Amino acid sequence: MDTHTFDLVVIGAGPGGYIAAIRAAQLGLNVACIEKEAALGGTCLRVGCIPSKALLESSERFADVKHGLGTHGIKVQGVELDLPAMLKRKDSIVRQLTNGVGGLFKKNGVTRYTGTGRLLGGGRVAVDGTQPVELQAKHILIATGSQVASLPGITFDGDRIGTSTEALAYPSVPGHLVVIGAGVIGLELGSVWSRLGAKVTVLEYLDRILPGTDTEIATQARKSFEKQGLVFQLGVRVTGAEVQGDQVVVTRDGGEPITCDRVLVAVGRKPNTEGLGLDAVGLETDKRGRIPVDAHFQTSVPGLYAIGDVIAGPMLAHKAEEEGVACVERIVTGYGHVNYDTIPNVVYTMPEVASVGRTEEELQAAGIPYRKGSFPFMANGRAKALAITDGQVKILAHAETDRLLGVHIFGPWAGELIAEAAAAMEFGATAEDLARTCHAHPTLSEAIKEAALAVDGRTLNY
Repeated sequence: MDTHTFDLVVIGAGPGGYIAAIRAAQLGLNVACIEKEAALGGTCLRVGCIPSKALLESSERFADVKHGLGTHGIKVQGVELDLPAMLKRKDSIVRQLTNGVGGLFKKNGVTRYTGTGRLLGGGRVAVDGTQPVELQAKHILIATGSQVASLPGITFDGDRIGTSTEALAYPSVPGHLVVIGAGVIGLELGSVWSRLGAKVTVLEYLDRILPGTDTEIATQARKSFEKQGLVFQLGVRVTGAEVQGDQVVVTRDGGEPITCDRVLVAVGRKPNTEGLGLDAVGLETDKRGRIPVDAHFQTSVPGLYAIGDVIAGPMLAHKAEEEGVACVERIVTGYGHVNYDTIPNVVYTMPEVASVGRTEEELQAAGIPYRKGSFPFMANGRAKALAITDGQVKILAHAETDRLLGVHIFGPWAGELIAEAAAAMEFGATAEDLARTCHAHPTLSEAIKEAALAVDGRTLNY
């Protein structure tokens, strides 16, 4: 077997891995990146973030034309769905971006290996594939991401009972789609197929949607989604799902079975660490399957690092990217840091849900004194013009220092608006700093300014 030597070998070419490889190459390292899939970009680019956002955007346009333009005085007749064209557009976007990663590898001199990376110990990695090869490196970075979590009693058949991957490519609009899990993935893909005409029932084990989101914001979001047609059944424990002919029967504790056309299981993800050869280097995962690392992403094995979904923290593409950059910068320069208090989170429904920092419940549990300010989009001029007025901006600031502790938004373009809050928190801003910053009029961002004013009880437009 041939052996090739590098300064750094990255296992996994998802957002964390490919960004880490590129940054390391920019810093002068000789870098190799191993990826088992033919297309680069990981789950995010291939069957996650990007294709789902493409379908969310397309389905939203369809719903607007079919149902929502009357408010603007626009009458449209004969609207039809061309699902194959919509799916083709989604696939085209994915192809362009995954090909783009390959182009970035060439531009930055990153050597790509196709296959599965397996640790051998002593700084060696076997690439198991059609052309097996062994790589030797002083530094090895694990960035293998995560895979869909399953649910006891449910077996995926790749058709009627499936994951988000199948839900990105249904050949036709289901008559009735049951989504198990009211988290980000379930709500986003449930919204897509609801807009396209499916009856969507969301089953959630907890008594609320969007676990981990600020409760006030999540409650407001649920009411808005219900108005859009999503049906929620909360506090439901699903016990099984069985294909019967061309339908699926979903069973649950304490309730009648539900018959539907398709089932989307969206109960989270788990670290993708199987087959990595962790035992060969003496590494054990924690009880959730994650690889333990220190503050600088170093495992207990010298020269072996891990980032992204395989370590603790939220499973977010941008979190993995930041960790990848920080990890390789520390390897080369001795410096590298991620501020986990300022990592934003976005749910791309309509309206969107976005947040950064702590929730009100977390502040209460920690005994941190805070003041709260909020501003509804129904009082915002731009939101009125858009005819999207559900939601609010909610700002939490320290009661003594006024330092921003958390910003939570449910409303139009919340995913874009949250960037201002994240930047402000990164620089240690106060609610007064946001309140004193001039925001263009009329814009949705004025709602952030008004919420900041509300922290001090001096809202001007509500």
